Amino acid sequence: MPREFPPSNPSALPPGTFENSVSDSIPVFVSCGQGMEPLLAIELNGLGASEVRERRGGVMANVSWSDAYRICLWSRLASRVLLPLCSEAVADTDGLYQLARSIDWPTYFHVDRSFAIEVAGRAQALTHSHYAALKIKDAIADAFREQCGRRPDVSADYPDVRVHLHLADAACTLSLDLAGESLHRRGYRDSGGAAPLKENLAAALLLRAGWPEIAARGGALVDPLCGSGSLLIEAAWIAGDIAPGILRQRFGFQSLTSYNAAKWLALSDDAEERRRAGAKNIPSMLGQDIDAEALRSAQANARLAGIDRHIEWRQNDFAAARPIGATPGLLITNPPYGERLGTEADLIKLYSLLGVAIKQNFPGWRAAVFTGRPELGPRLGLRAEKIYNFYNGDLPCKLLLFDILQVDPSLPAAAGKAEDFANRLRKNHKHLAKWAKRSGVFCYRVYDADLPDYAVAIDLYPTERLRVHVHEYAPPKTIDPNAAERRLRDALAVIQTEFGVPTTAMHFKVRQQQKGNEQYSRQEKRSEFHEIDEHGCRLKVNLDDYVDTGIFLDHRPLRRRIQAESAGKRFLNLFCYTGTATVHAARGGALATCSVDLSANYLEWSRQNLELNGYAAMLEAPGAAAQTAWRGPRSQVPHGRSHAHRLLRADCLVWLREQAATNAAQRFDLILCDPPTFSNSKRMDDTLDVQRDHVELIQNCMRLLTPGGTLYFSNNRRRFKLEAESLAMFDIADITAQTLDEDFKRPPPPHRCWMIRHR
Repeated sequence: MPREFPPSNPSALPPGTFENSVSDSIPVFVSCGQGMEPLLAIELNGLGASEVRERRGGVMANVSWSDAYRICLWSRLASRVLLPLCSEAVADTDGLYQLARSIDWPTYFHVDRSFAIEVAGRAQALTHSHYAALKIKDAIADAFREQCGRRPDVSADYPDVRVHLHLADAACTLSLDLAGESLHRRGYRDSGGAAPLKENLAAALLLRAGWPEIAARGGALVDPLCGSGSLLIEAAWIAGDIAPGILRQRFGFQSLTSYNAAKWLALSDDAEERRRAGAKNIPSMLGQDIDAEALRSAQANARLAGIDRHIEWRQNDFAAARPIGATPGLLITNPPYGERLGTEADLIKLYSLLGVAIKQNFPGWRAAVFTGRPELGPRLGLRAEKIYNFYNGDLPCKLLLFDILQVDPSLPAAAGKAEDFANRLRKNHKHLAKWAKRSGVFCYRVYDADLPDYAVAIDLYPTERLRVHVHEYAPPKTIDPNAAERRLRDALAVIQTEFGVPTTAMHFKVRQQQKGNEQYSRQEKRSEFHEIDEHGCRLKVNLDDYVDTGIFLDHRPLRRRIQAESAGKRFLNLFCYTGTATVHAARGGALATCSVDLSANYLEWSRQNLELNGYAAMLEAPGAAAQTAWRGPRSQVPHGRSHAHRLLRADCLVWLREQAATNAAQRFDLILCDPPTFSNSKRMDDTLDVQRDHVELIQNCMRLLTPGGTLYFSNNRRRFKLEAESLAMFDIADITAQTLDEDFKRPPPPHRCWMIRHR
């Protein structure tokens, strides 16, 4: 949104009177971010301004030159302090040149000073801002040549004087920027981190949250997601009466002819004295973040700000934050936004657990959460006492304020469905942990919607540390969304408590009914893999980027079965996914394996899984399958691990048809066919529907199966019905019960599996 500027006839400084105005009142427009205008108006009144009038994007006021210096030094909220010189309607760039040429520029600054032009806003007659800036530059240069015989230099990066042009429809306003560069640049930011908060916006949030009053009574401040530390540093400067401009090397007004060095020196000396006196008033402060790099950045910024000794820094999960100091204080934080940090599921998890942590750990405190995702506010589970609108750049945001109530420890904890969930999870975990230890199982499912009100699936992955993978089954439309949010919030808090893991070790996803090939689509782009062990096989899992993790835990017994039956056999893995069954076959002593899938990503994942276990794999390009098919008796199978494991990128339906149609096709002793329920990938020639196509799939698989071989056919369609009559020529046995371990023995079974052989 364009910032509103003084109207077309402002109380601008009349040309020719600048040198006589050092002691007079001058009009200024002090700009700020949207939403900060009321706070800025209050601040300017306190800094000596008069006739203060709020505008969108800033405040108009009359000030003395001493007040202008003071505003530049002490305003925590302002971005720029602009002195309007003239404002008129212009029809074209020639009119703009004449407007700029009418100003006696040598009156305002010396020819030895460099300058730059900044353009903001829009006008129908002046659509090219760069060209408009060139016309003003020419006018200024011509004015100096006429009076001084030479022109001042232009410096785009570090000018002494900044001339500001604001366009609003036909009106053009030319001003001098008394601040120089934007006042939000305090001079202490060494590194901004991933998504830094502007310093003046951080100060506005603190003022709205009531920090000055809390600090005055000795209350502490905690930021559990501190990032680069802007909120903490600004809070320390507010409490310590430190001028926000105290570190700046120069201001725009220092290069003007009106500059009064004595007045400025007096203000600077006073600010230094106030900083020394105010240091003792800075209360206890805690900055916490799980990201070590962010903490290093925050500490470096605090050192440059001169207040690092007043802040305690901890590298820890936000849920581990606890109150500090003897007096209840302020918890304030700026959680990451989805646009830059985290996925939707990550944000749901973060907001849910943040709300629980605040409510449980900070009773009696005030909490302030600044969010660019206001729709996630209810996920906190806290009732906002006040809500303020702000903008972070162009992004509309809200500041949510909460007063956290004290909990009477003498009252019993409320029993309810959350306690039922906690008891069920605890019982499951105790039982399954013992079973897993006896069975040599490391990764297993500990809960799967056992209670209807808590429809989540919880899997444990002990990698370099215990990680918890949580799937929320999307609730039906008949469920109240508020109730669903509350139950999820309770569930996540219980899970974190039961397993004692930080938030970063909880991997959360919302699992909805997928269409087409979406069950394999990428959800995120972290590419963070972890290694697990399954019956002697090392396998890579990705707990964030996809709906599934790279391994189907419910197929664990089937993979173990394949491993036990693979010695000396040739194994075919159709719809191989990440090749976990292929690794088990190789581990079991398979003579050769062939894995087929349409996804290049999953074939590469399969290759990495094989190589992780010491088996080199040959990855073949699309269309190469028919030319490189192994032919002849078993004795002609290429020797050596580098040729024993083939990965083919192909449509399994088409590939099976082609192979089954030729007598020269390779024959396999052991085949796994585990197709998706439905797929309509753009790379496929046709769609796949497992109910419609399973007879053809099985028949073609059997044409590739040796007389004494075994086909395992599996799928996870809930209402799947095997057409036994069409497959009566084969010996078929339903072995579903034999392929379910203790952690998946819940009705209905997660998959169905058949063992099929030639009669």
